[in-house]
Amino acid sequence: MIKTAAIAAIASAAALGLSACDVQKTQEGKVQAPRYDVSKTQAGQVQLPKYDVKGPDVQVSKEQKQVAVPDVDVHTEKKTITVPKVDVTTAKEKEQKERAATMGAPADTEKK
Repeated sequence: MIKTAAIAAIASAAALGLSACDVQKTQEGKVQAPRYDVSKTQAGQVQLPKYDVKGPDVQVSKEQKQVAVPDVDVHTEKKTITVPKVDVTTAKEKEQKERAATMGAPADTEKK
């Protein structure tokens, strides 16, 4: 059961991490297909678009939590176990903190 919870937490963090990426297109794509008559009259050219992708910062740690754990006689008792703790800083939040640090102002750490 603990393994299942840990796997679910890691999968959730991975999904959140992927959705927190900030993608900026840095170059347009272009395809010029070759033209053929009986012989080739023009060479083909392909230019793929370029992207800058800034991923989030993810910190995974452990913390102690009390949870209800079933006893053998179907009663529950409180036990302290270690559960995963995941903190995600999105690319936009990192950018705001960096901008604030370079300007000397306090960073806006409010999550939306």
